Amino acid sequence: MTNRDARTPSGGVTWRAAAARRIARQGLDTPGGSPAGVVGAMLGAHAQVMSAAELSVALRTGGGTTREDVRSALWQERSLVKTYGPRGTVHLLPAADLPLWTGALSAVPSGAPGMPEGVRMTPEQTDAVIDAIRDALGGGEALTVDELTDAITARTGSWAGDRVMEAFQDKWPRWRQATHTAAHRGVLAFGPVRGRRVTYTSPDVTPLAGPAAVTELLARYLRAYGPSTPQWFARWLAAPRTWAARLFAEQAEAGLITEVTYEDGAAWVAAGDTAFDEGPGHRGVRLLPYFDAYAIAAQPRERLFPGAAWDRALGRGQAGNYPVVLVDGTVAGVWHQRRSGSRVTVTVEPVGPALDAPAARRELADRAERVGEVLQARAGLVVGPVTVGPHA
Repeated sequence: MTNRDARTPSGGVTWRAAAARRIARQGLDTPGGSPAGVVGAMLGAHAQVMSAAELSVALRTGGGTTREDVRSALWQERSLVKTYGPRGTVHLLPAADLPLWTGALSAVPSGAPGMPEGVRMTPEQTDAVIDAIRDALGGGEALTVDELTDAITARTGSWAGDRVMEAFQDKWPRWRQATHTAAHRGVLAFGPVRGRRVTYTSPDVTPLAGPAAVTELLARYLRAYGPSTPQWFARWLAAPRTWAARLFAEQAEAGLITEVTYEDGAAWVAAGDTAFDEGPGHRGVRLLPYFDAYAIAAQPRERLFPGAAWDRALGRGQAGNYPVVLVDGTVAGVWHQRRSGSRVTVTVEPVGPALDAPAARRELADRAERVGEVLQARAGLVVGPVTVGPHA
């Protein structure tokens, strides 16, 4: 636990104060609210591993929320949407925020081409595929990849279905390189799984105008994870750094963001949002699953993963590969859950002394019990080595 003041001698914001505000604003301090409200505060729940997304959301929602409540919000209430979000990865996003997200993500410049010559589609082909997806899914149907491939090729030509994309031990049809773009333009999202097959459906959304959407997304990002820098924002969004730097400069010129000193360096917060708690900061133990939003977005990363936690809890410098234990907003261990019937064993491997205190161990047991509640199982806690690798 750190004893640093909330503000540095230069009057800037410290890591402890920033971590406390971030944790409070996304429900990790006092869980509550609806799944959609929590996901909005997190700025999306990473859902490449769906069970991890369910944990991320339910642990912040409180009130006995389980994974079934998150699933209900997604598939019955439709207050959540599963689609491609920041960094082009699968996320849960609030349905009400989808115009904002699609408008902003469509406006982010793309980087270098991801496909080689001969595989890569031209801009005109991409537009044709997206028009075909819009038409095929416009009736509200949920189509499997094979069904959507047939619908697209019928509308564009056989070239869209050519199996030229390297994909694991298979090859995917050419059109699938446009799935992220289609999602960001608001014409495609994930539908319910049919058996073991993924389906796509139409989210039926009109994106907001790009400039206004990007401005609002940056404001929400800074409220959730500020203070931040253009480099950190670009990394979170997988956007070009030069574009992010121009965006911050424009927003600062317009008076929409404010520069502060953070950990003795320059960073930014949303205009009028400069208050940070100068008290003792967040105190408590939290268990975060794979690719949790806090572990991905909180910066500087060397303060989130201090000392030995850097080597133990990061996978080649990438956050999210291991579920992490937070103590006072800082990574103090890794953990793993293994289910057997109606029981789930939560194994926690401490990194450093932060979990040695009896009070921390009691709270850790409470957190493990809450994980079991979310998973609708009886939980048992084991403190010892986590022997599985990343993504296990």
